[in-house]
Order: sequence, then C-alpha cells, then structure tokens
Amino acid sequence: MASHQHGTREQWAVAYSELRAEEKDLTRRGAALARKRQALPWVPVEKDYRFETNDGTKTLAELFDGRSQLIVRHFMHGPKTPEGCPGCTFETDNLVGAVAHLAQRDVTFILASRSPLEVLNGYKARMGWEIEWVSSEEAFDADFWEVMNIPTLRRPGNMLDVMELMALSVFALDGGVVYHTYSTYDRGTEALNATWQLLDRAPGGRGESFDGWPRKRDEYVTA
Repeated sequence: MASHQHGTREQWAVAYSELRAEEKDLTRRGAALARKRQALPWVPVEKDYRFETNDGTKTLAELFDGRSQLIVRHFMHGPKTPEGCPGCTFETDNLVGAVAHLAQRDVTFILASRSPLEVLNGYKARMGWEIEWVSSEEAFDADFWEVMNIPTLRRPGNMLDVMELMALSVFALDGGVVYHTYSTYDRGTEALNATWQLLDRAPGGRGESFDGWPRKRDEYVTA
C-alpha cells in the first residue's frame, strides 16, 4: 500500500467532520434517487417467456413464487461464457445472503442464465449457493438488455457477440399482470456488492491492479 500522510487525532477529527457532512449529503441524494427508481412507470410484459427450473418449466409470473416483486440477476453463464463469469460470481457471493431477508419484504431474488439447468446446478453446488437459478431463453436476456437502450448492443460486432451482459431486471406482479419496473447493467450493479463498498472504506481502496482478482473463491487457494 502506498505511503500516506500521518496526523494527530485532532487533525483527523476535523477532516472526518468534513467528510461526514459529504457522506450524509450522499445518503440523502441516494435516498432521493431510490424514490425516482421506484417512481418509474411500470410497463406490462407481453411476451410469454419460459424458464427451466428444478420444479419444471415456469412462466415469468410463476418465478415470483407467491410474492409481488421479483429481482432477476442476469448472470453471465451461457454460450459465450460457459465457465461462468468471475465478476458475476464475485458479486453473487455478496448477494446470496440477502435472499431470505428479501423474501420477508415480499421480494423474490433469483439468478437467470442461458446455460442448461444441469450446468447451472453444478456451478451452484460448486459455489455452495442456496439461491434459485433458472435457465432462460435467449429472448428474455436480449429483450431486457435492449430496453436499457445500450448503443453498443445494436452495432455489428457488439459485445454480445463475444459475451453475455452483467445486468439486473426488476418486475412487479399486480392483478395477474407482470410489469417491468427497472433495469441496470455493468457498473450500475456494483453498489449491490458489499465487497466493493468495504474496499471503498479501507485505506487502500479498490487498488490499481485487477490482474487475477477477483477470482472464484475456490481458486484463491491454488493461485
């Protein structure tokens, strides 16, 4: 870690007081932004998407599992990333503990990928995750990547020709109708990752080099 200035407790207290004011302002702005997310118009989902699950084929509405809200984490595990994305794996390590808590707030949280269900089950067992992970048809991922209006997705030779996309889509179920309420992708999901947030509070921050990090948890021992 690079050398850093030293100081007295009094100097720290003055600097911290200024920082705390900025952190409080950021918290207030974050709360306001969350309200704007929740105020987005709901758009009815008209396509009949199907998913392969351990309980058989399900519709999007059935994935809610009796709740009124559904968060789908588009996990990069598919034709272009058959070994599973290290970044998605890193983030999911930070998310699986939230599943039971979200369920108590009327929210179902699942992963969705284009790999076959048996492949996803094997990867889930390897990682020791207790989370619903469904195999999605290509149209589901492509449609909700498209609604995010990402210019590179519509260009020849775009990133989806070589890999899937790290993304999050949110839905509501009301009166038997599924509505799309929110989506984000790439760095829009990083606030969900507790490890990034902890590193931002450590003196060394996130670091400058990401060669070989993050890795899948069971690869660190042999690295």
